[in-house]
Amino acid sequence: MGIHDGHREKMRRRFLQGGLEPFADHEALELLLYYAIPRRDTNPIAHALMERYGSLSAVLEAPVEDLQKVEGIGESAAVLLKLVFQLYRKARLAEAEREMVLNSSERAGAYLLERFAGEKHEVVYALYLDRKGKLIACRRLGEGGISSAGLDIRRLLEQALLTSASAVILSHNHPSGVALPSTDDYTATDRAKSALESIGVQLADHIIVADQDFVSMADSGYLV
Repeated sequence: MGIHDGHREKMRRRFLQGGLEPFADHEALELLLYYAIPRRDTNPIAHALMERYGSLSAVLEAPVEDLQKVEGIGESAAVLLKLVFQLYRKARLAEAEREMVLNSSERAGAYLLERFAGEKHEVVYALYLDRKGKLIACRRLGEGGISSAGLDIRRLLEQALLTSASAVILSHNHPSGVALPSTDDYTATDRAKSALESIGVQLADHIIVADQDFVSMADSGYLV
């Protein structure tokens, strides 16, 4: 038995008996890292991660390349940390989409805040809805902005037809932290609205997300 095996077993039993709630954040990280770093004391590594990023959520959202700058964190450990956050987020979104009705900007905005969490680059999503506003599908249309050239109108329409959607909510994020629409955003909205109308589908909204804020172009009166 190695020098750390007794401590590791104690931590595992503590988790199995009481879950993660009694654990400090660095202890939770220490426990997780057991499964990527088998022969080293992960306590100081967990402390180093918390000192570098400041919070447990920031550790789990950090890029793999940056995580590896912390002494003791190799590629396997960095991927494991990243995977935990992505897996949890994927499960939450899948659960949220069941029987979800997005019949108001508040509901759609709340869903999209979760969807864009952790995104560091500009991303475009389209939410496809039935006649009652129930979410049929959420499709990632692309990255790099929603400028006139960047919005994939063909894919937007293709997915609307495949899902038999009655309405679409277009959305993208502003990594700059300001949710106000730009000139490109208005141009893209006009293109999307016109294209969707040509196949009998309504553009219900275009929601712009930034940090923990969002702006609804429908609420602003632009989409009538």
